[in-house]
Amino acid sequence: MGLAAQTRRAPARRAAPAPVPLKTEPAVFDCPSLLGEGVKTKRMFCDVLTGRDSSDGIIIELPPHTGAVTLTFDLHNRHTYSEEQIKANRGYRRYTATIGALTANNNLLTRAVIQNEFRTAADLVDRVAGGAAPGGVKAVAPTGLEPIVITIPAEEESVSILGEKLSVDRLDGPPDNFTTPGRPIAVISNVMLEYRPAPVRRPAAAPRRPAATPAR
Repeated sequence: MGLAAQTRRAPARRAAPAPVPLKTEPAVFDCPSLLGEGVKTKRMFCDVLTGRDSSDGIIIELPPHTGAVTLTFDLHNRHTYSEEQIKANRGYRRYTATIGALTANNNLLTRAVIQNEFRTAADLVDRVAGGAAPGGVKAVAPTGLEPIVITIPAEEESVSILGEKLSVDRLDGPPDNFTTPGRPIAVISNVMLEYRPAPVRRPAAAPRRPAATPAR
């Protein structure tokens, strides 16, 4: 037998399966204090409450995933608008709000801070529908906008957004500081998730039944 005949070809290698593409979608979350829908942006604005336990925060459920999940949202300060204060030159505020992202077992993933100054209505991000102010809007409105990006470890199934503290500076007095649990200190909107979906497990095939024996 010749040398060529004795040489065996190595089995062809199967190509590695293509990775599941990343998916981006609006997050599903439980908002304990819904501020409402923006008149212009049509965004839903959710208050961030201060607290000490992750169960008191905005709970964002994570879909089945492989690898880390990227959570993004816009963080705003929370302003109570008064036309009378604007006319009296007493409307200025500088807000500094600090929030945290926690796992279900209260481990802190990261903190986020937004600071902005309010002087006139032009500093509002939007007005919120459903109030008694002129135009049917609420007095409370989001001001300032800070894009937040948080990487969530692969093993987590949910994350909580919880307020820590708020500092408010005015022209006519010392800063006010708020840390009491249950107080709304900031607002989030445009909450999105980017993740790689977990592979769909196919159900195991049912065992075949033995063929019936023909009756004699």
